[in-house]
Amino acid sequence: MTVEQREKARVLRELHCPGEPLVLANVWDATSARLVAAAGARALATASASVSWALGSADGEGADRSRVLAQTELIVRAAGPLPVTADLESGFAETAAGVGGTVEALLATGAVGVNLEDGGRPVAEAAERIAAARAAADAAGVPLFVNGRTDVFLHAGGAAGPAELLDEAVTRLRAYAEAGVDGVFAPGVSDPAVIAALVGAVPAPLNVLAGPGSPSVPELAALGVARISLGPGLAKAAYAAVRRAAEEVYGDGTYSALGGGLDYGELQGLFVSR
Repeated sequence: MTVEQREKARVLRELHCPGEPLVLANVWDATSARLVAAAGARALATASASVSWALGSADGEGADRSRVLAQTELIVRAAGPLPVTADLESGFAETAAGVGGTVEALLATGAVGVNLEDGGRPVAEAAERIAAARAAADAAGVPLFVNGRTDVFLHAGGAAGPAELLDEAVTRLRAYAEAGVDGVFAPGVSDPAVIAALVGAVPAPLNVLAGPGSPSVPELAALGVARISLGPGLAKAAYAAVRRAAEEVYGDGTYSALGGGLDYGELQGLFVSR
């Protein structure tokens, strides 16, 4: 791996600062990558759902691993000097060794971070998969930022109360920290008290998923959050604009929804000027 890739990995790691969070407006292609970079991003991240939809597949590892990695490489090239971290769901592999192989392939794209979710697997099995990812990155000589995710809060059943959900999330995230993650991710949390509890209980930088109704960036910073992700939020907003414009032209035969669109020259300039 190149010196440049190792330097990007170092930068990404240093950007995870509790109280001064790294904000990631997740991208899915080269154009979204360059628009987000131009808006002031310090690093770029993909969202599995957004990338899957762009590839014509459902989220939940519906996309082919090789196509996801090819899309990641395209985003890395578009990102220029910015570090890129990729959401690879649960690693596109049945075994821990397979996860290690996925990480090796990811590093070949130039990415320097990875998001790995536990998929509801038993804690020990999920931790083993994280350890395999860590080992693969170490063997390649790249300090890959591994972000360990649990969906305890997203998939909460009616039987579990808030205290039980928090306990399970803490148990899982602590195990992933011991297995070698650099950060932890618990999407589905917006209650400041729960966020503060996670920050205090897990010895790794906390990533939260934000959107309408979430605490603001300054509020999350005050809680000690180190990373804020928008997930597929940008893609959903973009596709909503597509649907509004299409429904208008096929319905009323008018074009007002196209107003406010980006200028052709501006979009063209994202590429021809480089």
